[in-house]
Amino acid sequence: MNDQNAAATQQVLELGRRWADAERSGDPDQLGALLRDDFVLVGPLGFVIDKEQFLGSRRSGDLKHQSFDWSDVRVRGYGEMAVAIGTQTQQSTFKGNDASGQFRVTQIALRMGDDWWFVGMHLCRVAPPPGRG
Repeated sequence: MNDQNAAATQQVLELGRRWADAERSGDPDQLGALLRDDFVLVGPLGFVIDKEQFLGSRRSGDLKHQSFDWSDVRVRGYGEMAVAIGTQTQQSTFKGNDASGQFRVTQIALRMGDDWWFVGMHLCRVAPPPGRG
């Protein structure tokens, strides 16, 4: 890995740490500062939401995290783009219903100038490989 790729990897890892901190604290403004305006999330049940919908559930208090962890992150850089795949473990409620679980998350980041932004994320529940569950 060259120095430029190593620096980009560290910057995307830091972006992910800031995202996890903002999720943990429930701060929609801090979260919003990490997302491009055209951000799109594909949720664990296949629904698609935009940036405002994503932030709206935090602003309204519908989504609340009692704990939130971002771990086992691997980053691959592609010039001005990077893909980070990690594990999100949360104890959460959505509109009062349990939304806890462990999810594999794919984050798509874009570098514009000196800054990195998330442009997309995809979540799916972690399950054992077929034949092992």
